[in-house]
Amino acid sequence: MVKLDVADLVDSLGLLRLVTPGRGEQVHDVVLAEPGEAAGRPGEIVLGVGVSGPAAAVALLERADAAGAAGVVLKAPVAPETVAAAQGLGPALVELQPDTSWTHVVWLVRGAIDRAYAPLTEPSGDDLFALADTAAEIADAPVTLEDARSRVLAYSGRQDTTDPARVSTIVGRRVPPQVIAHLRACGVFRKLARSADPIFVPAGPDEMLPRLVIPVRAGGEWLGSIWVVARTPIPPDRVRRLTDLASVVALHLLRVRAEAGVARRVSADQLRAALRDGAPVPAEPPCRAVVLGGGEDLRHRLDLWEAITHRFGWHRPLLTDLDGALYAVLADPPRTRGEAGSMPWLRTVLTEVRAHDRDLYAAAGGLAHSPSGLPRSRSEAAELDGLITSGRLSPGLVRLEDAWDAVIVERAGKAARVDAGLLGGPLPALRAHDEAHGTAFLPTLAAWLDHYGDTKGTAQALDVHPNTLRHRLRRMTEVTPLDLTSARTRLALRLQLSALGVRH
Repeated sequence: MVKLDVADLVDSLGLLRLVTPGRGEQVHDVVLAEPGEAAGRPGEIVLGVGVSGPAAAVALLERADAAGAAGVVLKAPVAPETVAAAQGLGPALVELQPDTSWTHVVWLVRGAIDRAYAPLTEPSGDDLFALADTAAEIADAPVTLEDARSRVLAYSGRQDTTDPARVSTIVGRRVPPQVIAHLRACGVFRKLARSADPIFVPAGPDEMLPRLVIPVRAGGEWLGSIWVVARTPIPPDRVRRLTDLASVVALHLLRVRAEAGVARRVSADQLRAALRDGAPVPAEPPCRAVVLGGGEDLRHRLDLWEAITHRFGWHRPLLTDLDGALYAVLADPPRTRGEAGSMPWLRTVLTEVRAHDRDLYAAAGGLAHSPSGLPRSRSEAAELDGLITSGRLSPGLVRLEDAWDAVIVERAGKAARVDAGLLGGPLPALRAHDEAHGTAFLPTLAAWLDHYGDTKGTAQALDVHPNTLRHRLRRMTEVTPLDLTSARTRLALRLQLSALGVRH
């Protein structure tokens, strides 16, 4: 079931700030506060249009609480007495930036809510392309719309009259590095981040023609920019019209960002349900649950892997955090050709990214032939992840099939652990002797078991003379009864040694 609470909605819209969380209810609609009437219904966000002063704000919060509304939005700054009153009421209190139009808020919030309950399609970019065409008509020149990371969001027609740098930008969906260097040298990005004034950029590398750049900002935040190829100077009246158009572009960018953010949250919730309970997931079986590792901070890891998946063509990645780990669900059909979001694709991605960052790795559970198999696959991926982070498996792409024996030994080793550390047998006495006398009975026994009782191989592994090894084995039998002729005893001893983490 799709869920969107107030905190999710606020996080998706850059113009809002959650002041008090309230009951954390799900959101289904947005309404305007009407004087003298009930302020909303359950699942509704109430906009405090026209509310002025703390007394009116508290009264609205109380009416919304009585009506069971999910939240109340008030323009900043919200008075301390209003915040204090909200802390004792059910609706969440949300603060809106003071220079924002209520009409824009209704449009953005309703779009985000609609997106949440129909999340399986990408946000439409058609409006942005139409705006790019409008800007091109105003400037009488080719135009691109770019975000704050220099990624191309839309472009106008007439790009055949532009320069090679623009063609590379559109084809690669990103400004070429040499052009980025030229723009930095001209101070373009510094000006974009600080001001809403238009910027003229002189000609640059790769036959780059001059540019007119119009910053796109909302609520003081730099969202992106309009880039015009200016073969000839753009008249001042047209520059003013482009600046006016930038405010419209800002609203569209906010809406696209909000819808995409809500869609990601909904997708993440659905994926968690699939990994925990076997709920349906938009991945073609057979598939696998995969832990994606790299870096200690989970938020940073999610941002990093989202960037990686997008860079390598997986534009709707099935990623979510669960129990402190980052999971993906990837298809693994028998004869895949390495499409984005598949296991062969992940192997290629890891090969490339690990050349620059050796901390990145992936631990893939076994195949799930239906959604009901994903919880088991998730559990297996988590086990492999634990073995990688503990140093018992080398990082990279590790599948269950590649390391099933390590998983079995780890499971058995965990079962062998008790509060006292060991479950009877000769190891407690041998460990006590090692601790008291500085001997190496436990690693010697582990090496002997791993080499199937081969004296020469065991001695080489321990870097001792075979006679030294024979002496140690004899001394062990003097410390405690030790019958190594039984296969069951040897297996039990090796599992106990694994549980203790003994290595030779």
